[in-house]
Amino acid sequence: MDVKDINKDLINSIITVQGWIRNHRKQTTFGFIDFSDGTCFKHLQIVYDNSLDNFQEISKLLVGCAIEAQGKLVESQGKQEFELQATKIKLLGDCPADYPIQPKRHTNEFLRSVAHLRPRTNLYQAVFKVRSVAAFAIHEYFQTHNYQYIHTPLLTTADCEGENQMFKVTTLDFNNLPLVDGKVDMSKDLFGKQAYITGTGQLHGEAFAMACKKIYTFGPTFRTENSNTKTHANEFWMIEPEIAFCDLNELMNIEEEMLKSVVSYVLKNCLDEITFLDRFVEKGLLDKLNALVNSTFKRITHHEAVDILLSADIKWEFTPSYEDDIAKEHEKYITEYFKGPVFIYNWPKDIKAWYMKENSDGKTVAAVDLEVPGSGELMGGSQREEDYDKILKRAQKMGVDIDTVNWYLDLRRFGGCYHSGFGMGFERLIMYLTGVENIRDVIAFPRTPKSCDF
Repeated sequence: MDVKDINKDLINSIITVQGWIRNHRKQTTFGFIDFSDGTCFKHLQIVYDNSLDNFQEISKLLVGCAIEAQGKLVESQGKQEFELQATKIKLLGDCPADYPIQPKRHTNEFLRSVAHLRPRTNLYQAVFKVRSVAAFAIHEYFQTHNYQYIHTPLLTTADCEGENQMFKVTTLDFNNLPLVDGKVDMSKDLFGKQAYITGTGQLHGEAFAMACKKIYTFGPTFRTENSNTKTHANEFWMIEPEIAFCDLNELMNIEEEMLKSVVSYVLKNCLDEITFLDRFVEKGLLDKLNALVNSTFKRITHHEAVDILLSADIKWEFTPSYEDDIAKEHEKYITEYFKGPVFIYNWPKDIKAWYMKENSDGKTVAAVDLEVPGSGELMGGSQREEDYDKILKRAQKMGVDIDTVNWYLDLRRFGGCYHSGFGMGFERLIMYLTGVENIRDVIAFPRTPKSCDF
């Protein structure tokens, strides 16, 4: 039986559970085992005494051992709602005394060094339960709103994020590379040309949006950024919807509705985990998440955001500019200024991607970032340029290899329409939902510069 399925209705029933010892307190004639099988955040207390034939062996079991326990479920005399009075305990997997995850507080830095064992701690069981439930909530939102789930390729030749941002893929022998005029002859490679591990599913997603109206992708993406910040990783997951016949205003409506839906679902289905994280990771986490669900997201232009920042009586580390991106300190101030989430839209075109729709002012594009209190940017999206001549000119100006995206440009020639989409880094969302500050602690086996262990 799973611990998650145990309830008051089973009191006085004989049940059998299988899982791991999280703590073990032994007395002369009895003992208490703090037991977890990972199916829920709450643990089960197992009580045993010297009436068991193998009492001495049981009393020597250490933290980390895998066991099977059978007994009667009874009302607890302590803080627990109920406990198991064991009539039989069987060792299924021994664990030595040098087991690294002892019942004490460990630093996150240490736990990253034993990433294969850290799921056995309370913190990571809470974080990854939230991650699992949030993933389900995302699928549920899009599926119930008539989006098709599209599996876009991980291997690509399309230059979307810029080849300097993407990992190169090859089957060539580095010790015997075919050369032509001193350069590697990629025609001899498996695909006959340079290929990459994708940095986004957006371009391929747009192709399906032009046939299915509403689609979303949800999968791993890869970037080569040599960044060691708390919010960057070289492998991460992205949610990327693309919607035909959707302008920038409607896109913001969808972003707000989707985020509120996901947060509400997590609050409903992970209350134990969020309560734990509120107590031990981020004070006020519950209030923050409930406030988001009940708020109306503010909408301002990039120009209006800079106006607010320049009029603030603050000496900024990075001076706000109408031509540039805004910094983390600016994002924080804007959300505090409006006391809630803020959409910032109509960004300077020279700092945004080549596929975004140019506004009539000739200076900005119909792009939008969602800033949330405590985390900064959570989503980024835009209305895509639907005019073939304009997007071709823009791509050429920004140095995009047109040969790699000709198929994408064709979408404007053959029945194209106005359309929009956004991307949300899944790990950024989990950091927001859990209060965990480092992306390395919300992804199972993080891949970051100089770190590709396990």
